[in-house]
Amino acid sequence: MDLQLIPINEFQIFLICLSRVAGFVSAIPVLLANQTPARIKAGLVFMIALVLFPVMEPTMPQVTFTPASFLLLVVTEVLLGTMIGLIARMIFTAVEYGGTVIGYQMGFAAANIFDPQNERQLSLISQFQNVFAILIFLAIDGHHIFLQLAAKSYTLLPPGVFNISGEAIPYLMELSSRIFVLGIQFSAPVLAVLLLSGLILGILARVFPQLNVFLLSFPLNIGISFTVIGLTLPIVTILLRREFDNLGGRLATILQMLN
Repeated sequence: MDLQLIPINEFQIFLICLSRVAGFVSAIPVLLANQTPARIKAGLVFMIALVLFPVMEPTMPQVTFTPASFLLLVVTEVLLGTMIGLIARMIFTAVEYGGTVIGYQMGFAAANIFDPQNERQLSLISQFQNVFAILIFLAIDGHHIFLQLAAKSYTLLPPGVFNISGEAIPYLMELSSRIFVLGIQFSAPVLAVLLLSGLILGILARVFPQLNVFLLSFPLNIGISFTVIGLTLPIVTILLRREFDNLGGRLATILQMLN
């Protein structure tokens, strides 16, 4: 194909489409981890942008592309993708936070492992719950939400329209506050049982002073915690499905607020 036959204006519009698609695809918390080769990431973004380009082109406002206006459009599309990625990441952050709380309470405060996906240290329970959340996300086809919304976003928020002076920022602040609420919901059953276990061990320490409660509490808390985690996995699954089902509506809401 002769590249000279492609109009410069069409190529610039495709680059704008590519910028938004890159933001949406980078928000998928499973497919594009840090250990994924860059060529696979770029190829996936390019193929999706190539498919969505006919959908996006009619919504593009008729503007004369100067270097300044083109750069501004690309920056706004990248900011949109970053905002979408932040909303999607909040659920997994809440899962990791709940796992960290459980790990500290059950005695795994120093038991950390390296997470290759995020390139940082995580507690054992946080990593377990994070992997469990990823499996639930894939089981319900959660990654399709981003692909469907990427095509729908051009109707909800045409390129070049990016208004952050409305209710978008307060809405993001409201969603970010849910991280702590969800984290406590994920860890509440284990925390309640460990609190009861600590109360019982405290009573035993007063009744039997010769009993070494400190050494007894470590294996007891670990065993109780793993048992409760196993028994409450269906409840955690229900919570995760509820959050993933509401994710598409939240993303559409933020797009409408930015219009």
